[in-house]
Amino acid sequence: MPAQPAPAPVPDDGALPGVSVVMPVLDEERHLRAAVDQLLGQDYAGPLEVVLALGPSRDRTDGIAAEIAAADPRVRLVANPTGRTPAGLNAAVAAASYDVIVRVDGHALVPRDYVATAVEALQRTGADNVGGIMAAEGETPFERAVARAMTSKLGVGAASFHVGGEEGPAPTVYLGVFRRTALERVGGYDESMVRAQDWEMNHRIIETGGLVWFTPRMRVTYRPRPSVRALGRQYFEYGRWRREVARRHPDTLSARYLAAPVAVLGVVFGTLLGLLSVDGVAWLAVGWLAPLGYLLLILGGSLVVGRGLPPGAWVRLPLVLATMHMAWGTGFLTSPRRLAVGPPAGGG
Repeated sequence: MPAQPAPAPVPDDGALPGVSVVMPVLDEERHLRAAVDQLLGQDYAGPLEVVLALGPSRDRTDGIAAEIAAADPRVRLVANPTGRTPAGLNAAVAAASYDVIVRVDGHALVPRDYVATAVEALQRTGADNVGGIMAAEGETPFERAVARAMTSKLGVGAASFHVGGEEGPAPTVYLGVFRRTALERVGGYDESMVRAQDWEMNHRIIETGGLVWFTPRMRVTYRPRPSVRALGRQYFEYGRWRREVARRHPDTLSARYLAAPVAVLGVVFGTLLGLLSVDGVAWLAVGWLAPLGYLLLILGGSLVVGRGLPPGAWVRLPLVLATMHMAWGTGFLTSPRRLAVGPPAGGG
């Protein structure tokens, strides 16, 4: 990210700082206008602008963005030729006018008090980044099953931005509202990280002495993937890029991130041993304990996690959980060493 003049800190004297919302946009024809309207309609009395970083969309996104910018001077457009999220974020931050940077996706639906809540949390805690909950909400039975899995410890572990929790320091948060000085201190988003760039940069913020703060009062509505194939592809990529974060920052690994890869290895090798026992090596039948144990865990866990779901969503929950675990674990295990594109960003 190009160097910027050092801005004044977020004021803590009751004055409201200017806020720049940065949004990387690619093929968001369906959602862009509603997303921007939601941002421009924030219940925030301070200055606010929206900077859209436009990738090479194949639909009418650019035309819609131009119409929005022509109708409201608070909306500005910058180019993002690569279409990659971290490059778009860096371009938008470089063009931003204000000291508080709100990172939003093109299809995110933020509540009207989102910016005001975030600024209050920045001022009260002194944090470099504040964020809240990725509130998954589905419409179809499959999407509802995915939403329930994404907000459960069985599905995604104990990350507060998924399952909620008490306000306090966190290793990462969903999206994020930053002090501009923190982004400059760590060199911005790492453009070699096509995925997991938020997790990776939050780690650099903490490494350089900053504070990342979670507050459950900040909720962003998230629409889950609509099919098994799309969900599997999403979680496969999550696993691949989380492995890349672990390569760069080995201290970030924990039992939570190793659970899915271990489950994949257990199911695969247990099944292979079980199949070999059919040829007369009876003791190898013990291998069946791994896949059967995992199946029982998923079925039993779905009975608990799925309470209150409509029947159509409940019966899909075991498939959803298994897809998320197996895809994430496989992506983690097969992640190539040359996954990242280009050089990593410099830290402060």
